[in-house]
Amino acid sequence: MPCYEIDGLRPVVHPSAYVHPDAVLVGNVHVGPRCYVAPLASLRGDFGPIILREGANVQDCCVMHGFPGIDTVVEENGHIGHGAILHCCHVGRNALVGMNAVVMDRAVIGESAMVAACSFVKAGMEVPPQVLVAGVPAKVVRALTAQEMEWKVDGTRCYHDLTVRSLATLKPCEPLTEAEPDRPTVDLPDVVPLFELKRRS
Repeated sequence: MPCYEIDGLRPVVHPSAYVHPDAVLVGNVHVGPRCYVAPLASLRGDFGPIILREGANVQDCCVMHGFPGIDTVVEENGHIGHGAILHCCHVGRNALVGMNAVVMDRAVIGESAMVAACSFVKAGMEVPPQVLVAGVPAKVVRALTAQEMEWKVDGTRCYHDLTVRSLATLKPCEPLTEAEPDRPTVDLPDVVPLFELKRRS
């Protein structure tokens, strides 16, 4: 992975974490145990520290950055969807930030809360635990259901499994020109998309 030292500070990555070779870590970045950092994520600790606590995942094309002297943190089992931007904020334990959402300076996302995709969480907003926020600017929509919170836990567990699989088997390769006969599929836990769960209930 491209890692860059600045002012004598190098990124720290726990041996049980997986950081994709196409992610970029700069300076004062801490990637904790069992974390997953996806391709093209950019974690820039050239001003304030960037901290991922145990079991967090930061998906493709995410950006994390902050101001000097202020930590940008994703707590244990935080789940950051594709293309999200986190700037100088704090994402609580087991919270989810949806795809292409933006969380601004000194905002706090409460434990087990969800930020809907494409939402804009303004600077200084404090999102309570176990609620859904959505919109531009984001507002509290409602409390999360038990089913929604369980769905989130299952989804994050898939990223824990992906960390293990990636450490064990992911490697560069040349593409095949044709698919093999009887090409296997990946055997994963049965995680159903949330919209499908709601339709069934």
